[in-house]
Amino acid sequence: MLLSVVVPCMNEEDSLPMLVDRLIAATRAWASEVEIVLVDDGSTDKTWDGICAQADRHSCVRGLKLSTNRGHQVALTAGLMAAKGERIFMLDADLQDPPELLSDMMAMMDRGYDVVYGRRSERKGESWFKKMTAHGFYRLLNRLSDVPIPNDTGDFRLVSRRALDAVLNMPERSRFIRGMFAWVGFRQIGIEYIRDPRVAGETKYPMSKMIRLAFDALSSFSIKPLQIATRLAFLTLIIAALMAVYVFWSLILYSTVAGWASTVLVISFFSGIQLLTLGIIGEYLGRLYVEAKGRPLYFVDEHVGQSTDVSVKDVSKQA
Repeated sequence: MLLSVVVPCMNEEDSLPMLVDRLIAATRAWASEVEIVLVDDGSTDKTWDGICAQADRHSCVRGLKLSTNRGHQVALTAGLMAAKGERIFMLDADLQDPPELLSDMMAMMDRGYDVVYGRRSERKGESWFKKMTAHGFYRLLNRLSDVPIPNDTGDFRLVSRRALDAVLNMPERSRFIRGMFAWVGFRQIGIEYIRDPRVAGETKYPMSKMIRLAFDALSSFSIKPLQIATRLAFLTLIIAALMAVYVFWSLILYSTVAGWASTVLVISFFSGIQLLTLGIIGEYLGRLYVEAKGRPLYFVDEHVGQSTDVSVKDVSKQA
């Protein structure tokens, strides 16, 4: 198998027919050596029925149905672990990332690259708030991360088998796939494209999930938030010492007593710093707790298409 196409799907019944048609067209040059792996991440609509219909229609289509919703990154991991190809192409089911870019990515990989990722030069159909927060997130992540992660990129990429195997040998549960591929190294190059609006349905990344993904990314690739918490603690000690000097000086010189406003302000300031520090420590402690349990990332409920042993997968045992 030369090429595997992996697509996580969550309530994408309306976009599935167009998705598969465009993928079939984009992979026609390698038709006899291609598989398309569609992963149903616990959809509540008829996405799985649509995947089964596409598997009946096209022999190259395989479908995996997870036992429950595990999130985009875990669903993508499930597809990557089931992929058989020497090259693996990843994209989302909403077709915001054009599958037609595959031929250019394949040409780049023919030149010796192990990872060819798409970099968004323009994001159509998205609000100014989404564009602004995405722009700020990637730049903040790069400032804090111990590993350079390309700006304005997603999981839309073509990777070699050895790059994928390296990522699958990473056992963490809180997965940030694009950062993991940046961490493993090898030869990587970006290719710019214009991101289109969704062809159907609604975004599966509301603000709450975007914030969760941001926390996963920061805590997975940097300990700088902990270092920042330590520096904040020292800063508050310095401020407290200066305020103590001011209070004693006022008492000696003016014989005045501090009012309630300043007292409330001081208590609020120090309480806020303490809660922030505890929250940062709690994020990392929670990561340790999840990792220590060592539960499998997902279970596969059903699968269609070419037979494969995909009943249970545990990333921690792949190393």
